[in-house]
Amino acid sequence: MKKLFFLLCILGVILPYYQLYYFLLDNNWSMNGFWAEIYSNHAISMITMDITVAATSYLVFIIYQFLNKKIDSKRFLKYLSSLFLVGFSLSMPLYLYDNYKN
Repeated sequence: MKKLFFLLCILGVILPYYQLYYFLLDNNWSMNGFWAEIYSNHAISMITMDITVAATSYLVFIIYQFLNKKIDSKRFLKYLSSLFLVGFSLSMPLYLYDNYKN
């Protein structure tokens, strides 16, 4: 299972940034229009809202874990920074990788 979580961490970085690369390439390396695109239709808005709720729930969870001394400050900062610098697609598999017990 740990190998699978590690693979998901790698995919969680590569796949979103692959899409960002092509968005930037198509827009002359400008972020103009990025936020408008994530709400461009109902299907995309549904996925955006789904990920937003999931990531917010995860954020509340890791804050709760940190405040109750279940994770140390080093791991908390690792999960928090991975969430905000890359996204939920890295941070959640990283948490699962670190905390999976055979």
